[in-house]
Amino acid sequence: MAAAAAAALRAWFWNERFWLPHNVTWADLAGEAGPPGSGLQYPRAAHVLSAFPLALGIFAVRLLFERFIAKPCAINLGIQESGPHRAQPNAILEKVFTSITKSPDGKRLEGLSKQLDWDVRKIQRWFRHRRNQDKPTTLTKFCESIISMMHAHPEFQTHVWCEKPSLGLCYLKCLEMKPLTSSLYYYYILELAFYWSLMFSQFTDIKRKDFLIMFVHHLATIGLITFSYMNNMVRVGTLVLCLHDASDFLLEAAKLANYAKYQRLCDAFFMLFGVVFIVTRLGIYPFWILNTTLFESWELIGPYPSWWLFNGLLVTLQVLHVIWSYLIVRTASKALVRGKVSKDDRSDVESSSEEEDVTSNSTKGIFSTSSNGSNRLNGHVAGTQWTGEE
Repeated sequence: MAAAAAAALRAWFWNERFWLPHNVTWADLAGEAGPPGSGLQYPRAAHVLSAFPLALGIFAVRLLFERFIAKPCAINLGIQESGPHRAQPNAILEKVFTSITKSPDGKRLEGLSKQLDWDVRKIQRWFRHRRNQDKPTTLTKFCESIISMMHAHPEFQTHVWCEKPSLGLCYLKCLEMKPLTSSLYYYYILELAFYWSLMFSQFTDIKRKDFLIMFVHHLATIGLITFSYMNNMVRVGTLVLCLHDASDFLLEAAKLANYAKYQRLCDAFFMLFGVVFIVTRLGIYPFWILNTTLFESWELIGPYPSWWLFNGLLVTLQVLHVIWSYLIVRTASKALVRGKVSKDDRSDVESSSEEEDVTSNSTKGIFSTSSNGSNRLNGHVAGTQWTGEE
């Protein structure tokens, strides 16, 4: 009974009329892609399973790389491992911080002041130091960025990109049962494994303001990679992957320069990143790739159920592109006013702590601005560096 139910569920999930165009079947993709004995084959669903152990391997290699290569490089550049000032041990305040609130309001501050016989400003400083205590050090962020930069470097992608046919023919290549090349296979599986490793590491890495956006991005990317591979749409998928990786290494390079205190180099990399990001994500992606997948493919093969799924995921990525582009333009405009990049609004702003005292208008005698008069923006002083730390 259980075997029959599993078989029925599998048959329902892998329904050909949902996943494949009308003139393609799973049997077509299961056969050899060339003469008998040629060794050529089409993408198969079982291939994607190899990405899971590879993802765990990438995660393990990353941990080793951080410890034995990235960390020594950072120390040689003068980046220190020491973190922010640690809060004075206090059991009562620690219990409030961990169990009730990390940013007490004015009424609670007054109550704690009477209970501990501490000045309100002293309690505010304690909570500020305690929040900053959980922030990652510059060394930790440097190690993470150097790993991300290595993955996004475009040299490996150049060979894969150059062998692609014109995008408008990618759907026809699927219908012509184009065999899978070894370079496309390894590139696809490595990309899939990398994004699965990001799903693992996102919960242990630096907590950023765009955590939820990145989580949705990773899910959409994994879905696109997996399903486009199974449908032999690897040429369209590879173009999308290469296009998305084209600008990311510039952002990581800007972060590395910032952490090493090379401000001019940081500004140059960030401005270049912004230009490449907007050109690729708001120009090439919608007007070339989405135009083909949405409109040209409609004329070539017509829509089928999974066609709507794939294009829905591609449009979801485009929505994320618009959000990120807004954050990048906002950061760049601030840099032009101040003469330097203040922070990376896209992905390098931590949301777990604040730099200045949080106060309430109901607290008498306590001003709602910091001692130097700086205004706050999302818990950070607007004029601080990317690192957001003193």
